[in-house]
Parts: sequence; structure tokens; C-alpha cells
Amino acid sequence: MQQNHRFPVGAGSLAPAHGGLTAAVPLAKLASLDSAELAKNCPNAIELLSNIASAIASQKSDEPTQLFRLGNLNDLERKLIDDMLGEGEVAGVIALPGGSLAQIQESVLAGIWRIRLETDAAHDYIEVGAIPEVVKRAASDLTSSALTIGAAPDGVMNVLPVLAEIRERALAWRPGLRSQIINFTLLPMSPVDMAFLQQSVGNGPIQLTSRGYGTCRVMATGIRNVWSVQFFSATDTIILDTLEVGGVPTVAMAADEDFEDSVERLQEIIEAYFK
Repeated sequence: MQQNHRFPVGAGSLAPAHGGLTAAVPLAKLASLDSAELAKNCPNAIELLSNIASAIASQKSDEPTQLFRLGNLNDLERKLIDDMLGEGEVAGVIALPGGSLAQIQESVLAGIWRIRLETDAAHDYIEVGAIPEVVKRAASDLTSSALTIGAAPDGVMNVLPVLAEIRERALAWRPGLRSQIINFTLLPMSPVDMAFLQQSVGNGPIQLTSRGYGTCRVMATGIRNVWSVQFFSATDTIILDTLEVGGVPTVAMAADEDFEDSVERLQEIIEAYFK
């Protein structure tokens, strides 16, 4: 697949900083405490973890997320939470109004997310659910429902009917309907076609990266319900290049079976630290 099939992102505009939310922290003090001392020094963290465990035990992928503020944690407790939850497969950034960013990072427990809003240090929280609400809100509120198809440049082959199909599907899609995929790996699209398609749909406010089985990049386009979903090889070559019309692509979301697994794993982690 040609590299020119990538949907470009402005240089650095939505590039997630590596380890931005749960970067390595000095854990010497934590390491020096036994379980009884940890429990004594981190009561708010213990309560938070218990509440998160209860939340994820009842969470369903199609239900509203559950949010937990971190404002009452001291520095030691924050480091403990960072250490216990770690960094999972999905991370991303969302461009918010006013030029600020929201960073999201899935923990090692699928369905438990860490979110930080750049504008306010107090807006650092944990969210339990399939995908953080800020992603859904940005996809709905910061994109356009109208796909305007302008005059095509010389040299186009198949892009006009493809754009017409995207526009029709995007307008018709509603929550609960299955997403529809347009696979550019299989379509005879010229570089001129792809350039005009990218120009027409534009770039949206969301960029997510999943590193589960290989690397997958998920980006909202400027058109509501239209996403670029690209899978990369180990050498950073695109091996599957698609547009997905629908809700947030499932490759970035936690499923019900993920919640079930995370409940068990979180209980094991809590016991390892405090018992």
C-alpha cells in the first residue's frame, strides 16, 4: 500500500507524547513499604481502587462510562495508582476547542482509562468504559455533518462515486447500526483520487493508536461518523488502509469480555500490593 494513502496530521498537532500520562516515576518510597504500610499511607488510593473494581464489574460496553476524580490523592497515592495501572495498548489525543489537548491512555486493564485535560491539572481522572466520553463527544460535536464534494481535479478515476457513497452512509448511520468499511487496499484509487478524498473529508479532532496485534492508527476525519483506520507492519508500512463509517471503531474500544478479564486482574493486583 502506498504511503500517500495516509491521512496526514499537522506536524506535531496531535502527536501523542510517549508515556505522557503514566511515565516512569520515582517509586523508591513505594518499594520500601510493606503491604500494611502501603495501606496506612494510601487510604484514598485503596478506596479508589475498590470503587474502580466495583465499577468495572458492572460495566457494559454499551452503557455510559463511570468517572473517578483523583483530586483527593496525595503524591504517594498518585504514584501508586500509576504503578498499578500502568500503560495499556490504546493511547491518543483529542484536539479541544481553544487549541488545548486531552490525552487518553488505557491502563494495562482494558476498559480502565486515564485522562488528562491540558487546560486544567485538576482534570486528571480515571474513567471506566468502552472508550472515554471525551472521544465520543469530540467525534460528535467537533466534526461536520456535511460532506461537500467540490470540483474534481484532472486525473481522478474513482473518487467521486466513493465520496458520494461515504456521504450517503455517514448521513444514514445511527447508533446501534453496524459500521461500514471501505477498503482502499482493494479499490483501484490513484494518488490523485486519494489526495482529493483526503482534501474532501479533512482531518478531525481525534487520533488514537492501538498497539495490540501490530499497530493500528484510528483518526476521526472532519466528517461526522467517518474514520480513517490504518494497520501498519513492523516497518511502518501500511498493510490495510480503510475508511470506517460508524461510531468509534471497535479496534480502539474495550468489549464486555475485556471488563470481565480486567475485574479478575485488578483483584489480583490489589491483593499483590496490599495482602
